[in-house]
Amino acid sequence: MSLELIPIILGVIGLVIAVLIFAMLSKMPSGSGKVKEIADDIHNGAMVFMKREYTILVGFVVILFIALYAGFGTWQTPFSFLLGAVCSGIAGYFGMFSATKANVRTTVAANEKGAAAALSVAFYGGSIMGLTVAAMGLVGLGTLYYMFGSDPAHVHAIHGFGMGASSVALFSRVGGGIFTKSADVGADLVGKIEAGIPEDDPRNPGVIADNVGDNVGDVAGMGSDIFESYCGAMIACIAIAEAMTAETITTLGGSQSNLMFLPLGLASVGLICSILGIFIVKMFSNKPADVALRAGTIGAAILFILAAYVVMHKLGINANVWWSVVAGAVGGIIIGLVTEYYTGGKPVRTLAKSGETGPATVMISGLAIGMESVVIPVITLASIILITSLLLPEGAGIYGVGIAAVGMLATVGITMAIDAYGPVADNAGGIAEMAGLGAETRAITDGLDEVGNTTAAIGKGFAIGAAGLAALAIIAAFIETISASNPGFSLDIGNPKVLMGMFLGGIFPFLVSAMTMRAVGDAAFDLIKEIRRQFKEIPGLMEGTAKPDSNKCVDIATTAALKRMIAPGLLAIVSPVVIGFVLGAAALGGMLGGALITCVLMALMMANAGGAWDNAKKYVEKGNFGGKGTDTHAAVVVGDTVGDPFKDTSGPAMNILINVMAIVSLVIAPLLAANPNGIFG
Repeated sequence: MSLELIPIILGVIGLVIAVLIFAMLSKMPSGSGKVKEIADDIHNGAMVFMKREYTILVGFVVILFIALYAGFGTWQTPFSFLLGAVCSGIAGYFGMFSATKANVRTTVAANEKGAAAALSVAFYGGSIMGLTVAAMGLVGLGTLYYMFGSDPAHVHAIHGFGMGASSVALFSRVGGGIFTKSADVGADLVGKIEAGIPEDDPRNPGVIADNVGDNVGDVAGMGSDIFESYCGAMIACIAIAEAMTAETITTLGGSQSNLMFLPLGLASVGLICSILGIFIVKMFSNKPADVALRAGTIGAAILFILAAYVVMHKLGINANVWWSVVAGAVGGIIIGLVTEYYTGGKPVRTLAKSGETGPATVMISGLAIGMESVVIPVITLASIILITSLLLPEGAGIYGVGIAAVGMLATVGITMAIDAYGPVADNAGGIAEMAGLGAETRAITDGLDEVGNTTAAIGKGFAIGAAGLAALAIIAAFIETISASNPGFSLDIGNPKVLMGMFLGGIFPFLVSAMTMRAVGDAAFDLIKEIRRQFKEIPGLMEGTAKPDSNKCVDIATTAALKRMIAPGLLAIVSPVVIGFVLGAAALGGMLGGALITCVLMALMMANAGGAWDNAKKYVEKGNFGGKGTDTHAAVVVGDTVGDPFKDTSGPAMNILINVMAIVSLVIAPLLAANPNGIFG
């Protein structure tokens, strides 16, 4: 069997397993009466949002497809772009669809069978997302590599896949993030602060929209986010290997074709290890949820590191390249553990205590935690770069960085499964609360949700680290592509164009953050007015004798999210084209470098500060420092409200922003190479 067929075959197997898990999940009890009614409202709301979002995305993809065809004059790159967009869309849609079916089944399992059964159901829901992301990446990229990998004239077309995946990811993540956080902020401010009713209270018109947001933002959006980093890292390695000199190839061992195939080979064994990790979680399902999930994650990572060595040996590649894989996998674990500490350890308890002196000190402490949390992850990323440069010969170090990114992302099947488990558990708790299933059931779902908050925070940290390494590798591939036609091209900081580009690049993360934060604030304002109106005008709503109009809130959040996601998306895609063709390749390279550093720093700070604020609120709600209804509780709710768009909208947008800008630059690199100095050259 041809080596190039293995990723495609394993990808198809991964999809089959995902479908089998979904079939098994569908046969589990889905409740009746009020439980089923609430679950249907959440599912239908999510599907309405996705349908409207994907309708807009189809039009956008068609426009870019035509633009790429006009620019390149051939079908290969536009075809790859279209395939990347389709694969990303399928991964996000199927994962979200599964999550909205798993949430109510988790609630029923918690109510009827206990914690172990509820954990299994929630994790099955998440694992469908994880396996779909990994499998669609292998099927899509594997197909393109089989078609173009051995064709020097068209191998560059593979880069279009990353552009398609990144474009869909940006809109999905930003649109979903605006939806989920505007609904969350609106429901919390009016429900908890003004009306004094619990979270997920069925009287609150914004609660269904809040639960819908968990799915469209934290499942579909996160799935597309990880998918584009996963594929971007592999594409960068293929591009770097394709541009290597014969001397560098000799020092790395193997052949150029084997070095190009290596990222796909690693991702293939990574999928197998992810499937085994899912079984490990199932084996430990009678243990506490955090123990079971951690066993699956670490177990899959260890298996992958061992399997990666076998792959390298079979391909005849230098063992030092394997150490790059180890560096990436270990680096991902370190970033995850640091994120867990700052969003679930001592800093959270200190932050909760600061609520005793009011919201101002909560805000100050939360920002300080977010800023401090940047240090170790960035040192970890820098260490990975240093290790790969020391291990590999000059000229091959950046290939090692790309392989490290692949090593960090290869077990995406299990890491994404654990991340998607979080919103499923959160939804399950919301359904239990709204349906009035009792304290015992809610205690089980709250326990799962608490672990889910931690896994979601770890997932965000992991995604940031992986996106940073993947983007760095893509930028290196961009430089190699320009250099192939323009010997001597480099990003010399002494070059005024490079320096100017770095400053310009630093603008974009701040601008996109401002756009997305303002979008959440504006959308939340519209929702707050609607929720207040319903509390005031619907007779018997506060008494529980009337039903809120939840569909109106879902519609407001959907309209606001879809309208406000367009500008950030266009900015990320158009800016590299404008800078590259107007100011030249050197300015574009500098812009990518400035944006990369700023994006990573801002993403870490916002994600960890937001996670700390969120968990500080939950810590107080458990009864600490006075518990619910106290001034301390009101103070930490304010912190959580500000932290919501930090961790779930603007922070995650940074990952995709830099990858979109980098992959668009790589796609247009052959066109820039013909005139690298731009119109002012």
